[in-house]
Amino acid sequence: MAEVEIGMITDFFSRPVVAAIELTGELKAGDKIHIKGHTTDIEVIVNSMQIHNQSVPAAQAGDAVGIQVTDRVRPGDKVYKITD
Repeated sequence: MAEVEIGMITDFFSRPVVAAIELTGELKAGDKIHIKGHTTDIEVIVNSMQIHNQSVPAAQAGDAVGIQVTDRVRPGDKVYKITD
């Protein structure tokens, strides 16, 4: 499995459990991502994402998106897209 860096966590909200990601690459619903940081190491399948509280099927570099995550993430954590 290869990983390509596509962004960084900018914020985390505990209710609902959502991460804000500043993208440097493309991300779309259905993609599998790996969030890695000093104390973070989780993999998540992007079921849906939002830009300014509007659901979108895909986002590009420069977009800030919100996605649901399974555990706490921290600002500065790197986001990688897992490619087969």
